[in-house]
Amino acid sequence: METILLEKDDEGVATITLNRPKALNAFNMKMFEELSAAVSDVRSDRNVKVVIITGAGRAFSSGIDITMLNEFKKMGLAAIRDFIRGAQGTLNALEDMEKPVIAAINGYALGLGCDLTLACDIRIASEDAGFGEFYVRVGLVPDMGGTQRLPRIVGVGKAKELIFTGKMIDAKEAERIRLVNKVVPKDKLMDEARAFALRLAKGPTVAIGLAKIAINKGLGTDIKTGLEYEVHAQSICFQTEDVEEGIKAFLERREPKFKGR
Repeated sequence: METILLEKDDEGVATITLNRPKALNAFNMKMFEELSAAVSDVRSDRNVKVVIITGAGRAFSSGIDITMLNEFKKMGLAAIRDFIRGAQGTLNALEDMEKPVIAAINGYALGLGCDLTLACDIRIASEDAGFGEFYVRVGLVPDMGGTQRLPRIVGVGKAKELIFTGKMIDAKEAERIRLVNKVVPKDKLMDEARAFALRLAKGPTVAIGLAKIAINKGLGTDIKTGLEYEVHAQSICFQTEDVEEGIKAFLERREPKFKGR
């Protein structure tokens, strides 16, 4: 691939790197296509247990390549809507896969770049990271999940403030409003992300994946329906080898050795 790097290790961690550093990893058509392919790959690979997404160079992603906006102006409404739905589908696939996804946010995460982090489960940011829903600066509305995911993470009032003004906030403020889970020194970012990924990869990955789905599904429904997701998730977990190992390890007072099956 030209704009995406996809690496997998023997410990079940896949790393997707946005790789247009000279353009601050701004999304062009090729990057949309290749990110979709990479997400599909890691989603279907049974050896991949955890996914990390990061950016090459000094930015996570500055959003959509400004040259694409001129192309959209030439398109009809139906074509624009189809494209947006397709691009949303890639972020939805990240959110919906039964594997945890960690955003390792180096530098700017603006517009689409910010929305991409919102589709991830865990967000770890470097001290020099900056976040902004920049769409309003060019007369646009967030269209990659910003109006839907951001309020669920930081609350309605703060989400409206960030979207209406298009202002950028630094990593410290992002951590304060719980937009990110953790802020770390720039040179420690990938070490922290990988350490967290390895901890999850060594865990009962079936249970982690089902817990992710139950949480996500529950946010969009009533509590009784959400509880029913728990019922089905738990019934599946009881069929796994990991539960047997977990119980045995507890009784033997040792660390469990989960296999993810």
